[in-house]
Amino acid sequence: MSETNHPKEKTFIMIKPDGVERGLIGEVIQRFEKKGFQITACQMLIASRQLLEKHYAELKDKAFFTGLIEFMLSGPVIAMVWQGRGVINYARKLLGETDPLNSLPGTIRGDWGVDIGRNICHASDSLKNAQKEIALWFPKTKGVVNYQRGSIDKLLYE
Repeated sequence: MSETNHPKEKTFIMIKPDGVERGLIGEVIQRFEKKGFQITACQMLIASRQLLEKHYAELKDKAFFTGLIEFMLSGPVIAMVWQGRGVINYARKLLGETDPLNSLPGTIRGDWGVDIGRNICHASDSLKNAQKEIALWFPKTKGVVNYQRGSIDKLLYE
């Protein structure tokens, strides 16, 4: 079985301040749970500038970087770790395109997003970035719970 199809693959998902403020936390979580993915860590926090600058480091030379950081500092976020077979790629499909106006109805951004700078959620785009983002947002002192659901996993995976 390839690493990207392993049932224990983990990814980082973050509901941004616009999603929190608009009361979409439950809706976002519900979509992942209904798909069969398992949440293994969740915290609400107002991220520090330092944490956000590390998280978005690859964008620091972009014109929108300062505005992005200021927006992300504007309110709490929900940082989460999800696991399941193919969760990294499928999470990006559930979210839709970065620009909500290019996202299909039925996706999180397609249903609730309006502007590229206010697109509800972030999702890791690769296994390497998922591992890096999980370690950044959930350092060893906070940890991610490693557990397997009981009989439901037998219904989801061969």
